[in-house]
This record gives sequence, structure tokens and C-alpha cells, in this order.
Amino acid sequence: MRYAGGVDSERLTFDGWIAAVGTGSGTRVVVGHWPRSPFGSFSDVMLERADGWRMLLAPTAETAEYVSSVYHFDEVRSVAVRVSVRDGVWDVAAGPLDLRFTVGRRSALGLALRVVPRSLARRPLWAAVSDVPSRLMAGVRTRGSSRPGCRQWYAAGDLLPIVTARARFDGNDLGPLAPVSPPVRFGFGSAPSAPALVRVVSTVERTGVSGIVGETG
Repeated sequence: MRYAGGVDSERLTFDGWIAAVGTGSGTRVVVGHWPRSPFGSFSDVMLERADGWRMLLAPTAETAEYVSSVYHFDEVRSVAVRVSVRDGVWDVAAGPLDLRFTVGRRSALGLALRVVPRSLARRPLWAAVSDVPSRLMAGVRTRGSSRPGCRQWYAAGDLLPIVTARARFDGNDLGPLAPVSPPVRFGFGSAPSAPALVRVVSTVERTGVSGIVGETG
């Protein structure tokens, strides 16, 4: 990763996991867990309430500023975000949110995605090729734009169903696990309607910006 001033564009790659769950209260939660990113290892949470209010919970002012420049939110908070994983159980603590979910056995689609070489999955061309199948099979897009001057590509490398979840926000129980419906409205893409954990390489290209350029290897 390198820094430069007055540059015209940047392309950054984030390698990790995205988890999406719905709840009985209508709140939908999307967790990004990025062991490899231009900002180092970090996790963030995007949350949309039943009334449509969209919130970002990010661990630093830097990550909050970047993520909110790519996606759309009504509220952005910089809070400690901690993710721990053990035996298929994920625990997420992000300011007012506490979330625990359990993943089940991967489906045939998950097994097929694991065959894709990581070197290929990191290429935007692969996301472009897989866009139509992803729409047909999972109802999600793998490439598009959330804001002017910003293009994004997602390449999935694994998929596991989320079979149980328990979430609390400001101490209030958000209800039982439910479909991620209606679709979340943070950016061009959405999450599968069935709660799932997806291994993903996300590439974001922005033009007319200055700051971080290049991508992690």
C-alpha cells in the first residue's frame, strides 16, 4: 500500500467475509470481517432498521470515513468492533450491537465456489463474468456502482448458511433469525435473502480522489 497526494484514482482490495442476517424486528445486519485490507485487519457493521434508517459502525475514524464514502448511511458511528470465531460460532460486538450467529454445512454452491482459485477470484474480470449467474442463483450483483466515480466488484469464494442468530441493540432483543428482507440499501448490491456467510474479495475503484492508492497483495 502506498500514499500519494493529488492522485486521480485509487483501487483497493478487501479480502475477508461478509455475513448478513435478518431479524424478527425487521432490522437487517451486515458484518464485514476483513483480515486483509489496506487499513489492516478490521471489521465493520452495516445495519438497517425496519423504518429504513441505515447505520454504519466502524472501528476508527479512518475506516468510518472510507466506508461511508463508498456506501450510503443515515448515521455513522466510530466504535470498537470485535469479532471472534470458534467452532462455527461468530460473536460480534460493535458499540450498541451484540450479535452471535452459527453457520451450518455449506451447500453445493458453497462447495463450487471453493474450487475457484484465489488468484482468479481477486480479478475484477471474474466478478464481471460471475455477475449474471449470481443474480440468477442468489439474487445478488457482483459488480456495479454505489456513488458517482466509484466502481465495485465482489468475488465470492465460499458460502455457508447462517442457521441461528441472536442479536441485541442498545440492550433490546431484535428477535429471531429471519430472511434479509426487504433488501438492504447501502449500495448497488444486496445480500442474499437467506441469511448467509460469504467468503469474498471486494475491489473498490474510485476516481477523482487523493489519499491511499494501489492495493494490498
